[in-house]
Amino acid sequence: MLAPRLAQRPGESLFYPLSSGPDALAARLAMARAAQRSLDLQTYIFETTGTGAAVLGDVIDAADRGVRVRMLLDDLHTGGMDKILSAIDSHPNIEVRLFNPFANRSVRWLEMLAGFKRLDRRMHNKSMTVDNQMSLVGGRNVGDAYFSARTDMDFSDLDVLIAGPAVPQVSAVFDEYWNDQSSYPVVALIPAGKEAPVEMRSLRKGLEARGDQAVASPYVKELLESGLAKGIESGRMPAYSGKAVVVSDKAAKITHQTDDDPGHATARLEKMINGAQKEVLLISPYFVPDDDGEAWLIALAKRGIRVRILTNSFAATDVSPVHAGYAPHRLALVAAGVELYELKPSAYAELASSGKAARGSRSRSWLSSSRASLHAKNYIVDRHLVFIGSLNMDPRSAKLNTEMGVVLDSPALAERMIKSTEHGLLDMAYRVGMQTDGDGGNRRLTWTTREKGQLMVYDSEPGMGPLQHLGIGVLRVLPIKEEL
Repeated sequence: MLAPRLAQRPGESLFYPLSSGPDALAARLAMARAAQRSLDLQTYIFETTGTGAAVLGDVIDAADRGVRVRMLLDDLHTGGMDKILSAIDSHPNIEVRLFNPFANRSVRWLEMLAGFKRLDRRMHNKSMTVDNQMSLVGGRNVGDAYFSARTDMDFSDLDVLIAGPAVPQVSAVFDEYWNDQSSYPVVALIPAGKEAPVEMRSLRKGLEARGDQAVASPYVKELLESGLAKGIESGRMPAYSGKAVVVSDKAAKITHQTDDDPGHATARLEKMINGAQKEVLLISPYFVPDDDGEAWLIALAKRGIRVRILTNSFAATDVSPVHAGYAPHRLALVAAGVELYELKPSAYAELASSGKAARGSRSRSWLSSSRASLHAKNYIVDRHLVFIGSLNMDPRSAKLNTEMGVVLDSPALAERMIKSTEHGLLDMAYRVGMQTDGDGGNRRLTWTTREKGQLMVYDSEPGMGPLQHLGIGVLRVLPIKEEL
């Protein structure tokens, strides 16, 4: 059903943003169910419980239908999963590989100490492709927090569903990583799968049962009945259209210090932003500009570009040390005219109470008690170029991890995403400002937000107590910035 639509737009791709966690889960389940020949999945984290069990269950079901499944997982977060991975890999139609793996499967911390330089570099890419016809690229891992299925934490994240000429580009990136020297078959690392096939079959049956149970839950059933899921399975998904170009780090970045390669994702993103004529909107949960990055953003603002940045507040971030790398740059950025916003942990509750929640997307009102944390990485230039992917604006993405994303040329999509961000922004986030004490006095930061309909201005960092101030102060002087 997609072919006629694509034929009407030669050279263009179809794409649809997935800003809602439930929609992102529904898309993955529907893609697995629609797969007929092949399914490739690449990710940084894959949880095998809860919503992850539902995804895994449908992936195994696809393999049962004869679909060739390849799963490529970064090895950092697979501790304690060796038997599960062996069980999945024991399926005749599934192969699992681990990227940049730990050789010592039982005492990882010891190997991390001995081989920190290698093991500190991680594959952060996220993609899923079925039949080389449809791909999903973005910032989400596979787990409850990424699909709005936890009541204590909900990541605000973003993926994009793609069909058309960009899909073979995603497949080419997957193949490069799959065949790289840092990609190891599970059977080479965990021989138990070969040695105990009966146990592996039994464990796999348990995983299948867990997946069936998850898929049978009212939450997942409702998602599979959604218009989006049915549209994906039938090939009638809603979509924008335009040119789409996949950008990715080379897999060899893991073993070679090549962060200055002009073909790498960070360099490609910087080039896109440098081409701005009027405005940029930069959304990054882990925003850690070094001195050069600070100067770059200030130079953009000085040449008349409207620069808006949305990142996590200290209280909303799930990685507190990142704040130590980010905070020292705020004053200079704000003084130069950069518009800086920090997401509040109460963002969903604030939107619900203001009556501004869930315009044009699934309602998050049932999650209003969840702590919000930004996890989306998207960048918009001049209201037509949109980057969606795994790439943060931080030293780790630039120098240590591998990243990927897609650049979409679509004024309609850009406008929708900007309006979505602007809608209720002062309810969801703090606008970081600056005030000067007297004539020529000290400059200090302020945080402005709307609470229960009233504008509030704070002159000290919201959500940060004395001990946290002390801890962040200590982290600032430690030589850890490139790790952030």
